[in-house]
Amino acid sequence: MAGKKTPSSLTLRPYELLCIFCSIGQEASYPKNIKFHRILTTIKDNPEIPITVRCNIGDVYWYQDPGTKDDTPEGAEYNIKRDLEILHRLDLAPGSTLPARTLFIRLLKRVSNVSGICGYDTVTSGAWKGCPNAKKGYYEKGHAKGLAAIIPPRSKEEMEMEKEKSLKSLYSANEVRIRPHILMCAVCQYGNGKRPPFKADNLPEFIEMVLNKKPDIPVTLVRGADWMMCAPCSARVPKLNACVCNTNGSGGLYNEMKDLNVLQKLGLTYGTTMKAKELFKLLFERIPTIVGACALNNNDKPSYSLWWDPCGSVPSKPHTGYEKGREELMEKFK
Repeated sequence: MAGKKTPSSLTLRPYELLCIFCSIGQEASYPKNIKFHRILTTIKDNPEIPITVRCNIGDVYWYQDPGTKDDTPEGAEYNIKRDLEILHRLDLAPGSTLPARTLFIRLLKRVSNVSGICGYDTVTSGAWKGCPNAKKGYYEKGHAKGLAAIIPPRSKEEMEMEKEKSLKSLYSANEVRIRPHILMCAVCQYGNGKRPPFKADNLPEFIEMVLNKKPDIPVTLVRGADWMMCAPCSARVPKLNACVCNTNGSGGLYNEMKDLNVLQKLGLTYGTTMKAKELFKLLFERIPTIVGACALNNNDKPSYSLWWDPCGSVPSKPHTGYEKGREELMEKFK
């Protein structure tokens, strides 16, 4: 990519998503194919880059047809069927746009092999021979490497450094910035026995500080995975001040919903500033349970849904973490 401008978005054919993993499985490392190498370099630099999947469907989806210049040699019908098979398994429409991370997590969950997509058990004619690599196991080898093959996780060293820096900032701060729903996460962690030091985030340290040192420190409710609370989290995207913590890599959707649920129940808005102890008092008074706040009725959602999250399933009994933490902290806050 040297000397080339980094794109702000990518447009790919559905089959190219599979080819990327196939090339990784074939090369045992980064693909030698120049096009796929450039795509992977772009995604590695920006894992949340929007990717639009387009294919030649015609009919009511004619508006997004990309043309046939990227067709592979196996034939027009094969190219159309292969793209449609992939979209069917991904449960996406032609022209759909998703962040790269979200799209590839969906692919890994929904397409474990290329049987019936790139190749067929029965070859009915020369037009349906399929891709010569379909039965060589290359895609399956690439698939086994998982998301880390294209989007490396945050390093342990980076997260440890961020933990140290953000804690220093927290302890010396005259004001704390926090997204609304993780007030409930902090209470849940407390109820589940999480105490400092805690590697994943700074919520236990925040609770301890409010309990023992600064009960009246101003707390401002903000959008996004703010650095002061979320700096060391493995799911934080520093460039976007965003979180991809849910199972399918689209944490922004579900977290935004939870934030707004909490604000609505508290009768507050982003930018509201309150003393910490008073804010927790309001939280305990108005949100006695996670049901309808953090836990939505997601029991009917498939596991690949952009809206599915472990915290989203309405429990059959009270979630002991939040409820227990609420009772314990109410006693401590008096």
